Amino acid sequence: MNSEEILTNYLSLLKSNVEVYVHGTIEASNKDNKDNLKYGLDQTLLSQERTYNEMVNNSWYEICNVDCSKICDTFKKVSSKF
Repeated sequence: MNSEEILTNYLSLLKSNVEVYVHGTIEASNKDNKDNLKYGLDQTLLSQERTYNEMVNNSWYEICNVDCSKICDTFKKVSSKF
């Protein structure tokens, strides 16, 4: 595995971890547990940001502008389901 593949996999793992921490934080009924989960979430978000920036700096994560019409089309599709 090269560095790009490692960081791509790591970024995916961090994104999954964020989801777990968010749900855990929301559902925690104990303040200490909630605080610990929030700390884990904050640390994971920091790692995600650093990893993302490293990937962008190495041109391993493509950033592109999305045409406004595509955003509007997607919004219409999603909102029509509610």
